[in-house]
Amino acid sequence: MGDFNMPARKIIIDTDPGQDDAVAILLALGSPKDIEILGITAVAGNVPLALTQKNARMVCELAGRPDIKVYAGSKHPLAHRLVTAEHVHGKTGLDGPTLPDPTMPLQDQHAVDFIIETLRNHPAGTVTLCPLGPLTNIASAFNQAPDIIEKVQEIVLMGGAYFEVGNITPAAEFNIYVDPEAAEIVFKAGAPITVMPLDVTHKALVTKSRNDAFRDLGTPVGIAVAEMTDFFERFDKEKYGTAGAPLHDPTVIAYLLNPKLFTGRFINVEIETKSTLTRGMTVADWWRVTDREPNAMFMGDIDADGFFELLTNRLANL
Repeated sequence: MGDFNMPARKIIIDTDPGQDDAVAILLALGSPKDIEILGITAVAGNVPLALTQKNARMVCELAGRPDIKVYAGSKHPLAHRLVTAEHVHGKTGLDGPTLPDPTMPLQDQHAVDFIIETLRNHPAGTVTLCPLGPLTNIASAFNQAPDIIEKVQEIVLMGGAYFEVGNITPAAEFNIYVDPEAAEIVFKAGAPITVMPLDVTHKALVTKSRNDAFRDLGTPVGIAVAEMTDFFERFDKEKYGTAGAPLHDPTVIAYLLNPKLFTGRFINVEIETKSTLTRGMTVADWWRVTDREPNAMFMGDIDADGFFELLTNRLANL
């Protein structure tokens, strides 16, 4: 898709795989002309850190890319104990396909140090952060090195909700709920932010025909993606009563490849950290009823057919 002459966009994927995280990583790896992955940083979230860093490496190997550098980051949120989501993603976080243990190394450097160093070493406005899980690593990097904030080209993240409200509590989306203090730091930092909330991802449902399209690629990647979406679909279809499971995280990468697939509003988004009832809620001023400064491009809609077409085409490259 991208403009023929545009250099590949440099990104760091910060992630807690998770089947949908895995599909997002594969979408990026399947788009080498458009996206250059500088590194993948793992965070505790869907499952504990020991599994998320392992899963990230397994996904790189599935795609035939053991050269990608994977870094382990924060083991627990900034201020609270870790809440995980094995009930959705299974014990390993990547239940569904049977993937071999990774042989590629985990990098020695801490993920937060890698994020700081990478932003310091690149010209301002050339590195995009793509957080697919709790924002612990990103907030820690901003806290330790505030000088990097103005160097960020854009933060494109999956998290939050407005019309769809919550999926882990009645009011909160999982990624933000796991570490609201980190989310608050990131949303207040002043870097350009684009948000893919549940409002978008719950419109990107893996129906049977869309899943068949993955399986029909006939490649190890296509089959593994079909098996992953089959797995978490069992939980989500029962929960939401929909025709398929939402594919959350790949929307972040799809936005970098074709922003025209999404529509949204530039609005103020604040994170609730104090309330027992709504902790982790993304309070999005969708109707612009406050005079709070807009700080995020908050997406509300997606061309789901276009998204799945893009996803299937790019997975076919692997």
